[in-house]
Amino acid sequence: MKKVFILLWVVFVMSSMPAYAVLGIFDKRPAEEQREGFIEQSQEILNELYAMKPEARQAVESAYGYATFSNFGMKIFLAGGGSGRGIAISNKTDEKVYMKMAEIQAGLGLGVKKFMLVWVFENKKAFDQFVHSGWEFGGQASAAAKYDEKGGSFQGAVAVAPGVWLYQMTDKGLALELTVKGTKYFKDKTLNK
Repeated sequence: MKKVFILLWVVFVMSSMPAYAVLGIFDKRPAEEQREGFIEQSQEILNELYAMKPEARQAVESAYGYATFSNFGMKIFLAGGGSGRGIAISNKTDEKVYMKMAEIQAGLGLGVKKFMLVWVFENKKAFDQFVHSGWEFGGQASAAAKYDEKGGSFQGAVAVAPGVWLYQMTDKGLALELTVKGTKYFKDKTLNK
């Protein structure tokens, strides 16, 4: 019984840690290699989105900018968290901002999840706010897919703020409803030097 308790305690502590801190510890590649990796990852995420929703290409390419993230999360009993890293790119200026995301979850549950996100910013103000001020979803925020006002190019995306759309992909495909809990997005200080 004592071994089970110790194992559960270790899992609880690990799942409660900000997972983005753990990711940073294990990635010992030089910064330039990490940056190249995020650019490649971004293209892979976009290719996957375009395979699922070909009309999304027009939305992404005609927007002021976009951001792509890959997220991994774990929830064990009462605590959980997730982390991810990604890149925001301006289509207009070719500015690249390397970013992190962290997610904290509370409530009963058990499981592991992996998903990819593509943020689309229709204008400079929305892009700048995301990359320079960060973005935070609190509580159990949930938004249903809304695209009628923008036509088919945003089909499958979720309107999360004026001028900001979000595609969420899981191993089962494009999510029609987005649930984001206690998630924060912020610049990666190390990679943006």
